[in-house]
Amino acid sequence: MAKYNHTVTSEEVGMTINEILRANYTFSARFKTKMKFQSLVDLNGVPTKGFIKPLEGDLISIRLPEESSDFPAEDIPIAVLYEDDDVLIINKQPGIIVHPTKGHPTGTIANGIMKYMADTKQTFKVRFANRIDMDTSGIVVVAKNANAQNDVSNQMREQNVVKKYIAVVHGEVNEEFFTVNLPIGRPGEVSIQRTVMYEGGKDAITDVRVLQRYKGYTLVECTLHTGRTHQIRVHLSHIGHPIAGDALYGGEAPELIDRQALHAYYLSFRHPVTGETLEVCAPYPEDIKECIRKIEGK
Repeated sequence: MAKYNHTVTSEEVGMTINEILRANYTFSARFKTKMKFQSLVDLNGVPTKGFIKPLEGDLISIRLPEESSDFPAEDIPIAVLYEDDDVLIINKQPGIIVHPTKGHPTGTIANGIMKYMADTKQTFKVRFANRIDMDTSGIVVVAKNANAQNDVSNQMREQNVVKKYIAVVHGEVNEEFFTVNLPIGRPGEVSIQRTVMYEGGKDAITDVRVLQRYKGYTLVECTLHTGRTHQIRVHLSHIGHPIAGDALYGGEAPELIDRQALHAYYLSFRHPVTGETLEVCAPYPEDIKECIRKIEGK
């Protein structure tokens, strides 16, 4: 059974165990209830109560119940960018969805992670802290326990996570840097397509920076300040620079690439346990590198 350990500091003397845990961890309300009723907190190796006031140097341990998912394991490559006891960060390949759905019950990243767990002799419940579109490649964070998921999700909700994408777009973008601040909504229940909606849309903010201009195309970096569905695709299309290969938003380019040339390449957030800043970069996938080579050769 995995556990978190915390050594009581001199500054924490006089505080109860519950107060110390609140000051150092962002456990969800559900897990706090489990901690209490399943006696998951130990003091120096012995189950304890939350009202106890420990001494300096005492060891508080929080035991994490073993959990698992029941997705069938499939031989789907999992490219690991970073891993520890709390998070698994991968570089998702294009053309595959993250989590099983009614329409795609198998053949997902979750199924691949189940096999990865078996191969590495691990057991944890697959909890995605973020998701990207099927035909978008790049960084996906998997939380290995409820505390990690709750903490990273809160950081994303509070916009304390830095998420950057690269995209190849149609047209030569003039400005070096600008911000698109336009609300996004779903015009109907049937279509998966989103659009800029001034009435009924939700706030959506994307920073756009030019990385390289080509003849008829531009490589841009997009930083998300919100996380609306298809946000980058909608914003770039709306300003007249749809992503190359994005048929849904007017960027068809079958001669260059067979999916939207969009890649989640950078992520930075506070580690849910150590509190240190964790930065991860995902190398450009081969199809986007080939897309750029084709443009350069025009």
